[in-house]
Amino acid sequence: METTAGPMSGVRVVDLTSVFMGPWATQMLGDLGADIIKVEAPEGDCTRSIGPCGEEKLGPLFLGLNRNKRSIVLDLKSPKGREALLRLVKDADVLAYNLRPQSMRRLGLDYETLARINPSLVYVGMFGFSQRGRYAPQGAYDDLIQAATAVPQLVAMAGDSAPRYVPLTIADRSVGTYAFGVICAALYARERSGLGQRIDVPMFETMVSHILGDHLFGETFVPAKGSFGYPRLLSAQRRPYRTKDGYACCVIYTDNHWHGFLKAIGKADLYHSDPRLKSITTRTAHVNELYGMVSDEIATRTTDEWSVVLGEADIPFFKMHTLESLLEDPHLKDLGFFGETDHPAVGRIRQMAVPSEWHGDARLKHRHAPRLGENSREILREAGYDEAEIDSLMSAHPTNPVSEAYRTEAARMS
Repeated sequence: METTAGPMSGVRVVDLTSVFMGPWATQMLGDLGADIIKVEAPEGDCTRSIGPCGEEKLGPLFLGLNRNKRSIVLDLKSPKGREALLRLVKDADVLAYNLRPQSMRRLGLDYETLARINPSLVYVGMFGFSQRGRYAPQGAYDDLIQAATAVPQLVAMAGDSAPRYVPLTIADRSVGTYAFGVICAALYARERSGLGQRIDVPMFETMVSHILGDHLFGETFVPAKGSFGYPRLLSAQRRPYRTKDGYACCVIYTDNHWHGFLKAIGKADLYHSDPRLKSITTRTAHVNELYGMVSDEIATRTTDEWSVVLGEADIPFFKMHTLESLLEDPHLKDLGFFGETDHPAVGRIRQMAVPSEWHGDARLKHRHAPRLGENSREILREAGYDEAEIDSLMSAHPTNPVSEAYRTEAARMS
C-alpha cells in the first residue's frame, strides 16, 4: 500500500457520507492525499452490499467510491459513539455529511455544536434542497433530482419515446464534484481567515444551474426571445452516426468544421449557397436538417475511412466505444489508466487512475477501499482512547468484526 503524500496531505476529513454523492466528493479529496476517516453505522454504507462481493460488503460500487479512506464503525445514536465522533472532530479540518440537516441536529451534530469544539472546522453538507425553501425537509436521490430538474423531459424532447432517467448517477456525481471544489475553496478561505464555516451544497439548486445553463435559452431574456432548450443538444440527430460497419461520433460545429466537411464530401459549394449554413446562428436553427444530412453522408463509408477523411479535415472524430472496448482503449493503455491491484479481502480488482495529472512534486497515494470498521482501532488510538476504552466501544457492535486473518493480510500488503 503506497502512502506517499499528495497536494491535500495533512488535511483530515471526518466523512459521514454514504451512497454516491458524498463518497465521490471525499474520494477525490483522498485521492489527492487527504486523510479520509469514513464513519459508518454498524450495518455499513449500503453500497457495500450492491453487486458481486456484496456478501463481503465490498461490492464494485463501494470499491469505486471509497478508495484512499479509512473506516471506523460508530453508532452515532449512542452516547459513546457520539462522544467518539466529537473527539474526531476536535482535530479535523473538514466534516462532510449527506444526511438531512434535521437529522444532524437530532444527533447533536449541528454546526453550532461542532464549531464550539473546533472553530476552524469546515462543515459541509450535501443534501437534497436548500434549507431556505419549502422543500428543505425532503430527502433526495439521484432519480428524484433528475426528475425535479427536467432531465427526463429533455431525454424525451431529444427523441426518446417517453421521459426516462439518464443511465448514470449524473446528479450525485455532478453535485459531488462541485462539493469537492467547494471544500477545497473553503480550506483555502480558512488559510486566509483562520476560521471555519458551514457550507450547504444542495443537489436541486446545483443541478438546476447545470440544466438551465444549457436549456434556459430563449427564456434567458425578459420578455422571452424564444423557447426553452438548446436546439443542438435536443436534436434527434445528435447521436452517434451509423457508418458502413459501426458507429462513430463527429462534431461539425464551427465554420471551419462545416467548410472542411463539405469539401471532404465533394459539396464545397453548399457552404456559400445554402443559407442554413451561413452562420452558427442559422445552423443552430436548422440543426435537425443539417445533422440529418451529415448522418446520410456518414452512412456511406466505413468508420476507418471517415477517421482518415475527417482527420485530414481537422474535424473531431471518435469511434463509438462500447463498455467492453473502452477497457481496451489504446490511449488509456498508453497512460496505464486501468490498473490491477490485490485487495486483501476480495482478491484481484481493477482500478482507474486519478484523472488529474500533477507535473510538480505532488505524489498521489493509494489505499484500498476499507473493510467495514477495518481502521476503527487505529483511529480511536489517534483520538486518545486507550485499549480498554476501545474494547468497550467496539463491543457495542460486534456483528461487523474485522477478522484477525484479514488484519494480518492487510498488514502484509501494506
